[in-house]
Amino acid sequence: NGGMAADQRVELSDDPSWEKTDMGWNVVPDFCRKMLGWIDRRYNHPPIYITENGCALPGEDDVAVAVNDARRVDFINRYLSACHAAINEDGVDLRGYFVWTLMDNFEWALGYSKRFGLHHVDFATGKRTPKSSAQWYAGVMARNELE
Repeated sequence: NGGMAADQRVELSDDPSWEKTDMGWNVVPDFCRKMLGWIDRRYNHPPIYITENGCALPGEDDVAVAVNDARRVDFINRYLSACHAAINEDGVDLRGYFVWTLMDNFEWALGYSKRFGLHHVDFATGKRTPKSSAQWYAGVMARNELE
């Protein structure tokens, strides 16, 4: 059978020491770099776009907690650094990286219970409040460089 797992020819594993997001997903930026390199080699150096990368964090229903999202800044910075290394050290043709997501939204499997956004959304009023990650990410994009 086909599919990503069969194509990769890998056995998935989990290390209890790995940091996890509020979704229970592992935070392993080095794997992102390795996966980009594998795609590059396997498919003859194609242009690659990462169309969704982000993390849900606990406690972000409370706007006062949500706006101080240093952990999200660290997450994005680490993944961007891995992408930077894949491009500059490994020669990967990574043309785009899109943070998931601009603002808290409806997640198909979990509704409004998980928050990935760079902006907090009060779902009762619709009010949007930038988190520290929004300001940080805007600066990274404006300077076109990581800190």
